[in-house]
Amino acid sequence: MKIALFPNLSKNQSLMIAEGIKDFLVGKGVKVYSEDDVAEKIKAEPLSKVSPQEINYRITLGGDGTILRMIHRHPEMDAPTLGINHGSLGFMADTPVTEIYPSLEDLLSGDFDIDERLMMEAEDVSGQKGFAVNEIVFHRSKNPCLVDLSCHIDGTYINTFSADGIILSTPNGSTAYSMAAGGPILTPDLQCLALTPICPHTISNRPIVLMPKEDIRVQYLSPYEPIEVTLDGFSLFHMNPEDIVTIRPSKKSFKIINLHRHDFYSTLRSKLGWSGKLKT
Repeated sequence: MKIALFPNLSKNQSLMIAEGIKDFLVGKGVKVYSEDDVAEKIKAEPLSKVSPQEINYRITLGGDGTILRMIHRHPEMDAPTLGINHGSLGFMADTPVTEIYPSLEDLLSGDFDIDERLMMEAEDVSGQKGFAVNEIVFHRSKNPCLVDLSCHIDGTYINTFSADGIILSTPNGSTAYSMAAGGPILTPDLQCLALTPICPHTISNRPIVLMPKEDIRVQYLSPYEPIEVTLDGFSLFHMNPEDIVTIRPSKKSFKIINLHRHDFYSTLRSKLGWSGKLKT
């Protein structure tokens, strides 16, 4: 078995924990790989020495941002991911540091499911492409005022939003920027997208859940400066007036390991501090 380990080196004690994980896995007969600069520090195998397709599983040590950074740095690697939470929130990275070794035992024994979560692809007028696990954000950027963005789904006009921008979120990303902007929480197994306006001028412009069969087209209508399109906060497009960006459900999915130790709703209650209790 070959496992790629991705610690977030900005976290305290991350290297020490990563080396402990590496030692545990190597002791079980697993070959452990890390990005070359990290591999040297934790005495793992350099990731450059193995084909991405040979990696069986990926383990991240950090938060959700660590998972997203790993996916965007290694898009050719498609192995399922186990996220160990050494960050703050962590909806994807929901395995606590205190449960590392029992969780690794579950992983090695095959006591888990693999959840496949929807991803998006975006393409601009020049043919430049990108992908997103969480969200694609259209933002007014340097413009000092609201911008107009028209949206079509599968060729049908939805609306023109006068706003700071809009967020197109996957269910996986619904608890990230979209939720902060007032968007709905979606269970991660849904095959849909949420469109959330950012500070819209018209109060009746509310978030909407979409199920595109083909594509969503967003056109920038205002005669102002270029606006920004960011994908998970890592990739960046610019849109000029009249430009169109097309978003489609990706044929590729994000595979996350579900160890049965936690479920989506318990994670919500914990991370969002919900205080409701069962009444008898």
